[in-house]
Amino acid sequence: MTSLLSDARRAFHAALLKNVLRINEQGIPSNADSSNARSIAVAKAVADKIGSAARGERLAGQVSGHQFEEICESFLQETFGHLAHLRPGAWHITRASIPGRRGISRFDQYNHLTALEAAAEANSALAAAIGSDYIIKPDVMVFRDPEQDVTINATDTIVDSNVANMTSLRASNQEDAILHASVSCKWTLRSDRAQNARSEGLNLIRNRKGRAPHIVVITGEPLPSRIASLALGTGDIDCVYHFALPELSESLTQLGHEDASDMLKIMTEGKRLRDIADLPLDLVI
Repeated sequence: MTSLLSDARRAFHAALLKNVLRINEQGIPSNADSSNARSIAVAKAVADKIGSAARGERLAGQVSGHQFEEICESFLQETFGHLAHLRPGAWHITRASIPGRRGISRFDQYNHLTALEAAAEANSALAAAIGSDYIIKPDVMVFRDPEQDVTINATDTIVDSNVANMTSLRASNQEDAILHASVSCKWTLRSDRAQNARSEGLNLIRNRKGRAPHIVVITGEPLPSRIASLALGTGDIDCVYHFALPELSESLTQLGHEDASDMLKIMTEGKRLRDIADLPLDLVI
C-alpha cells in the first residue's frame, strides 16, 4: 500500500505526460531547450523515468504554462487538504487567472494596494512615478479565511471583546482572506523567467502589511545550471520545487554529467531545491 503523496505524485506526472510533457518527431521533450544537446538528453532521460510521454509538437508557451499551472493547482488541492490535522483552518487553493478574481490585493496583507492601484489609474503622473511592479498575480494562491470567535473558542475561551481586536485571524476584526502561499509555476526556466519570479517574490515581501506568505516556485526545467539561476541565494523565495527531482538526479548520474550533478547536490543540500512531493508538507510550516 503506497502513501497519499506517492499516489498524488504519480497522478501529477501522469497529468503532465498526457499533454504538457510531449516529445516531438526529433525526440525533443517539450521542457528541453531544442538548441542545447545536454538539455535534450537530460529531459528525455527524466521523461523516460516517469512514464510514457505523449508524442507531438510542444504546445504554445502560454498554453503549456496554463496547463502546468492547472496541474500544480490540482496536486496541491489533492494533497494539502489532507493535512488539516497538522494545519487546521478554512483553506482554499486557486489560480489567480480565474476570471473575476483579483490578484494579491484581495488579501488582508495587501488590501491597501487596491487604493494605490485606483489612485494610479486616476493619475498618470502618479502611475509613472510608482510603476506597476506591486500589482502581483501569483499563478497559484493558497489562502485561509479569518476565523469566527466560536471556532477560536472551541476548546477554551481564548478571546473576548476586550482583547485581540487587531489580529487578522479574527473575522470580527476584518473579512479579507489571508494569503498563506504564493506559488509561481515555471515549466521551463530561462533567465527572464527566473528574474520575474525573483521580482515577484521581492515585491510580495516589500509590499506586505503583516506576515509574508510562503513564496515558492515549481519548475520542470531539466538543467541544474538554469535552476541555480533561481534557486541559489536567499531572501526573495523560500525554495524551488522540481517536478521530478529524484529522477533528475538519477538521469544526471546515468548520463555522466558530474558537474551538473554537483550543482544539483549544492542546491539540495543547501535547502534551496526540493521535490514536488515536499511542497505540501512545507506549506504546513
